[in-house]
Amino acid sequence: MKKAILDVIESIGGNVKMVKCNSLKDDLLSITFDKLLYADFHGHFEIFKLEEFYNENKDLFISDKDLFVSKMLDRYFCITLEGLGQKFWKAELFTPFKSGTEDYKEWNDYFNDNDPDYGVNLTEINKVTGTTNPDFILLLESYGFPDSYYICVSDPNPDNPTVFSTDHEVFFREITNEGSLEDFLKKFLTKDSFVEFAFEDIEQFIQKASQG
Repeated sequence: MKKAILDVIESIGGNVKMVKCNSLKDDLLSITFDKLLYADFHGHFEIFKLEEFYNENKDLFISDKDLFVSKMLDRYFCITLEGLGQKFWKAELFTPFKSGTEDYKEWNDYFNDNDPDYGVNLTEINKVTGTTNPDFILLLESYGFPDSYYICVSDPNPDNPTVFSTDHEVFFREITNEGSLEDFLKKFLTKDSFVEFAFEDIEQFIQKASQG
């Protein structure tokens, strides 16, 4: 991957120290996060339970905003399965077409089902990669729709591969091209950006309370 992508990953909290730039697969599998990820896909996003958090810490917000911010980040950037609007970095191989793997045992029949209503449809992926039976890397999981994001190991542009999304309810039957990895990752928030969004929402909470 190109350095610009590694820089973006570092800016949103990723550890890229083990990246050796040997291959797309090795690079992605070597990247780790010890925090959650939040994305601004549509100009804004909902920070789950923020109003509840603000109400519980209203006095601190007034008396010591720095401490309030620190406590808020501890709340939202800790590793938790609680639904807070976050996404989870996974970077795991998914190999439904590779004979001998556990994914093949579990998923190959499904991926070879030609039923137009229940079988997979890799058209969006084939248009980009030209391959019909690729290995994947599960990049991210999230709550909501879609709930999983993938990259093809054989992407023809390993410096800046394409991200594809799907959901467990239509798993690889419906696939969306999310654009290049660099552009996709730029939608994720740094801690400073998260705080800016949170404070915008908190100002709305304050205005709503003042209006009765």
